[in-house]
Amino acid sequence: MSPCRTPVILTALLLLLGVRFQAQSLPIADADSAVGADSTAVADPGTPAPDEQLLSPKLLLRHIATDQKRIWLFPVAPVHGRHWKPVLAIIGATAGLVALDPHDTPFFDGASYQRNPAVHGIGHVLSGTNTGLFIAAVPISFYVAGLIHKDNYSSNTALLAGEAVVDAEIVTIAMKDIGRRLRPIDVGPNGDFSDTWFRSSNRSIGGFGSFPSGHTVAAFSVATVFAERYRTHRWVPWVAYGLAGVVGLSRLNVQAHFPSDIFFGAALGYSVSHFVVLRP
Repeated sequence: MSPCRTPVILTALLLLLGVRFQAQSLPIADADSAVGADSTAVADPGTPAPDEQLLSPKLLLRHIATDQKRIWLFPVAPVHGRHWKPVLAIIGATAGLVALDPHDTPFFDGASYQRNPAVHGIGHVLSGTNTGLFIAAVPISFYVAGLIHKDNYSSNTALLAGEAVVDAEIVTIAMKDIGRRLRPIDVGPNGDFSDTWFRSSNRSIGGFGSFPSGHTVAAFSVATVFAERYRTHRWVPWVAYGLAGVVGLSRLNVQAHFPSDIFFGAALGYSVSHFVVLRP
């Protein structure tokens, strides 16, 4: 199993876990009535609602379907003059980092950097599989804790984080399969880092390319949901985005991604959570 699939599989398990528990606890009629009840929680993140109802299985799946339509139609928005500034900024920054990849990647792949104890330690602890487990552990823990303490806000936060990961990773897999970019470790320390696009020999469908970083996408998807849903606690955004940044750095340290892969992955994860999942 490819390490980049780990966050997707674990998040899918979270959603299935939610579907199972909610299907047992909610009457069938509540699945439709929860639509109106949930709109307040999603529309006003950061303000816990004492009467917030647990997201139903039917509503959760409906969210994902609606999200995908909005995501794939999003390129139309800048054409009509909406969101063109952040879109232009992200595209420009990504293009600049792609242009710099042949110059900065040899440094990160070099022996002096790789032998740094801190770099080696982060890469050892946060391997691909370990990183996926770490990303999934946060929402799963909140979901289970919410069920135990009857705290629907915590459980819904976990489910919304799972929704965000699924939404963002669908886009990520498509981009990976289209770009088929080689990973730095595949190029080698003396290879040509300027010729990495459409070069991957793996032509199977499943997101095996380097661009963007799937782990970084998942980390920032989860971080953004928690940062915004718990923004009344000032330390939460700092911790959430800080940990997501460490995940991105770990992918750089293990030579799995270029800096441009990580930057765009962070931007994609944040954008899907902030503009789609939390802004219905």
